[in-house]
Amino acid sequence: MRKKVTIVGSGNVGATTAHWIAAKELADVVLLDVIEGVPQGKGLDLSEAMPIEKRDVSIVGTNDYADTAGSDVVVITAGIARKPGMSRDDLLNTNYKIMSDVVSKVVAASPKTILIVVSNPLDAMAQTAYKQAGLPRERVIGMAGVLDSARFRTFIAQELKVSVENVTAFVLGGHGDTMVPLARYSTVAGIPITELIAADRLEELVQRTRDGGAEIVKYLKTGSAYYAPSAAATEMVEAILKDKKKILPCAAYLEGEYGIHGLFVGVPCKLGAGGIEQIIEIKLTAEEQAALQKSADSVKELCAVIGVA
Repeated sequence: MRKKVTIVGSGNVGATTAHWIAAKELADVVLLDVIEGVPQGKGLDLSEAMPIEKRDVSIVGTNDYADTAGSDVVVITAGIARKPGMSRDDLLNTNYKIMSDVVSKVVAASPKTILIVVSNPLDAMAQTAYKQAGLPRERVIGMAGVLDSARFRTFIAQELKVSVENVTAFVLGGHGDTMVPLARYSTVAGIPITELIAADRLEELVQRTRDGGAEIVKYLKTGSAYYAPSAAATEMVEAILKDKKKILPCAAYLEGEYGIHGLFVGVPCKLGAGGIEQIIEIKLTAEEQAALQKSADSVKELCAVIGVA
């Protein structure tokens, strides 16, 4: 029996996540959205691509949470983007209501599921999902670090003109301006990038990573990134469904790890069939620890606004 993945939200990120999952033949996919016709149309279109791709995967578009029952993993991309004139708090409160509603319905239909939260602001939305779901912390995960480290890896590979396969990178902390790319834990074929890239140039790459989403928004003008975010969510789904025990940077609910209590913050996690099977604590310098704490503090501020701190 094939695995089942539900994706809530059939916009660019959700629909492209469905595309990656189906193309990799990882699971049957349910694409859910509140807008009538959109998930059905995109689901049918994607289904009709499967004979060409030679993939035996069922893709169902729906507006009914009953169709999501028994999902092994639920990826949540639902939420609104910030509109001109909208305050950060308005955005937070709107997406808080959406996330609370979605989580209560998907968990009622699939009580044994693992949630992967992609909606922004990521860390606060993961915190909302965790508080609403009533699931163990291992089964509520935020997607941020995989995307941020992929951006960092892209820039490192382009700078050194090497294969992206040779590059590993770690980015910790919240998903946003306070993220903490760890240069000394980032390598090319095992060689620390601090030995390959001058410090001032490396700082420019770190800053470009922090601004990664904004850079794409600036180009697109009317939208935001979706290929890399959806690929990042798919890598997490694959690690869970195939029980790969893969170490990936994810937003996890910390209970004292890294000196942080009761917050979702990006850290290295081992992902397998149980969700987060281990949170890996690495030694940080005083400067790195301070940067991570600053990132956690900014997450806490957002969570306080919506009452989930």
